[in-house]
Amino acid sequence: MSDHSVPTLRTQRLTLRPMAKSDFPAYAAFLASPRSTGVGGPYSTRQAWGIFCHDIACWPLFGHGALMIELQSTGACIGQVGINDGPLFPEKELGWLLYDGQEGHGYASEAARALRDWATRNLKLSSLVSYVAPGNTASIAVAERLGAVCDTRADRPDPNDLVYRHPLNITAR
Repeated sequence: MSDHSVPTLRTQRLTLRPMAKSDFPAYAAFLASPRSTGVGGPYSTRQAWGIFCHDIACWPLFGHGALMIELQSTGACIGQVGINDGPLFPEKELGWLLYDGQEGHGYASEAARALRDWATRNLKLSSLVSYVAPGNTASIAVAERLGAVCDTRADRPDPNDLVYRHPLNITAR
């Protein structure tokens, strides 16, 4: 196990902070909803708990994991961004999700960019991808805004996923 503390990252509008037990009800509700089809859902509460625990466990195991996204203006938790790893993922994956009503404000791009840039500065990454369901046009747009390009030859956890490969030559901010 690694001895990595979980960072708190700040952008102009967002705070990306460690996950807490109190985040689980809203997270589980998202994963139970039809909106979770882009991440393989809907999921039962039991399945959502396993995914939630995976997101937390990645930090001590790999030195990266998931962070909750909060609006600085209100403190409201609006979703999650994370770097997934482990036997279910062929490569480290940058993923994001926003709760209902939070789309269309650029929050996913802002959060994913901040975590990608942190990872580029702090981890020795050989690659970073995003696995996206083909019909998830919003996530495809986020990946492309971040400069990721579709890699049709990459391994994927789901044969139907699109794989977007992120540039790793990000200038430290």
